[in-house]
Amino acid sequence: MEVTIRGKNIVINDRINDYVTKKVTKLDRYLPTIDEAHIDLSVEKTRSAQDRHVAQLTVRNRGALLRAEERDQDIFAAIDAVLDKMQRQISRYKERRTQRGERAAGEKPNVAAVEATAEQDAEPPPGDIVRIKRFEVSPMHREEALEQMELLGHDFFVFFDAETESFSVLYRRKDGNYGLLQPELA
Repeated sequence: MEVTIRGKNIVINDRINDYVTKKVTKLDRYLPTIDEAHIDLSVEKTRSAQDRHVAQLTVRNRGALLRAEERDQDIFAAIDAVLDKMQRQISRYKERRTQRGERAAGEKPNVAAVEATAEQDAEPPPGDIVRIKRFEVSPMHREEALEQMELLGHDFFVFFDAETESFSVLYRRKDGNYGLLQPELA
């Protein structure tokens, strides 16, 4: 497993580096197919006298992404907390993979197709783009995309649909169901 550590507003010294590497490589016990782990450590300024340390851990496992984030006033406590959270994520991931394998062939999750409608109301111009995120995509089925979205804890998920061979956006609707956006070129 390749472990990458990045710091923002914090110096990653040898002690932190060794601690993180030692702890993160133990995740192999829970999921031996982990390809890489990336941990971002940062310090958030707060209004109180003490700053908060943030640890965000992203694990890539054969195309699947698992992500956890924790905050604490102590950097080592934040690291321990994010690793505990990741262990729970891995357990949930493995459980869902097992359930998916046992699911009846015809049964599929409730993915509702969505018709996009143009809004007639004029909206104010959007704000500035403050962050650009790049990520690798590999073809996956809608069920896998739904699983990934749930594992990441997001309300939407952009993926390359293996069935339609195009990009799609899966999102959680207010009624608890899911919607799927399939853009077409004009």
